[in-house]
Amino acid sequence: MLDIVIDSRVAEISPGFAVKRLLPYQLRRMVGPFIFMDHGGPLSVTATNLSALDVLPHPHIGLSTVSYLFSGNVTHRDSLGVEQVIKPGEVNWMTAGKGIVHSERMEDPALLIGTQLEMIQTWVALPEKDEENAPSFKNYTAEQLPVFTDTGIWMRLIAGDAYGLSSDITTHSPLFYIHVALKKGTRFGLPQGYSERGIYIVRGSLELNGITYSAGKLMVFTKGVDPVIVAEEDVTFMMLGGEHLGDRYIWWNFVSSSKERIEQAKEDWKQGRFVLPPNDHDEFVPLPKDKTKPAGGPPPPNMLS
Repeated sequence: MLDIVIDSRVAEISPGFAVKRLLPYQLRRMVGPFIFMDHGGPLSVTATNLSALDVLPHPHIGLSTVSYLFSGNVTHRDSLGVEQVIKPGEVNWMTAGKGIVHSERMEDPALLIGTQLEMIQTWVALPEKDEENAPSFKNYTAEQLPVFTDTGIWMRLIAGDAYGLSSDITTHSPLFYIHVALKKGTRFGLPQGYSERGIYIVRGSLELNGITYSAGKLMVFTKGVDPVIVAEEDVTFMMLGGEHLGDRYIWWNFVSSSKERIEQAKEDWKQGRFVLPPNDHDEFVPLPKDKTKPAGGPPPPNMLS
């Protein structure tokens, strides 16, 4: 059943690059293991501001970052020495584990001649036993991801298992992540067998129980009566969810089941103990100012980028 509807908020991840942020949210920190969700674009850029969209080298621990593009190209470089251009329909799945540093550069010449950039990035929290695993990275092409079509329905299973489909992407806990496009009037049900499920509307609108939900909203469902949504117009959305892993601390780009581990990561970045990407090491994002409130005060805001 529908638990909460989250409206996207504007967040700036680099000067001049604002995104729609869905997770975490004060009243809903996670959906299954998904602890972070940003929707960037669609936007067009010019030669004068292309580099302003770059996300400079920055660290992560305790999570997997999942980057998925609708349009444009982004160049990923990381401290493992990986350099990968991600294209529409592909997935960059980077598991930070005990620590990794990466950058995301907007270097596609096509962006300078009117091609739009649009992407979704989510973070998947790792089970406690896997939080200190060695970091890894893998790119999956669109051809490697299962696609299902039916009358009025197109969907690509990015990760996990749903609707009888299974993705080859390696995950650490039960989850699903799907790109769906429906034609106007099409009825559609949610994946079953998961305790937490979400639908983020990228464009278009959906109807549920006589109420219209528009683009930019994240609808979160829990177990109970399985709803049937209806496309009020041609609509594109992302479906995500899975099983809850337990509470997580999140500060800036760090996720952990241990508050002390977050503090260690902050100090390690401040002291330069993280390894920078060998082919992108001349600049980096400095540690943000700690805005944590003193004990007894209200909960600290998330420091995310």
